[in-house]
Amino acid sequence: MGVTRLKRKDRRNSNNANNRVTTIKRLTAKPVIKNVDVEAIKKSFEVK
Repeated sequence: MGVTRLKRKDRRNSNNANNRVTTIKRLTAKPVIKNVDVEAIKKSFEVK
């Protein structure tokens, strides 16, 4: 008796795995830290 693969189910399983991996990568990715001039921000909030 030959073995047949359920191709549709195989595609769905691999899609679920790939989606899980991409969401984990997206959630754990750190944003790029930009150099921020704190003094300039403080000056912008001063009352004139």
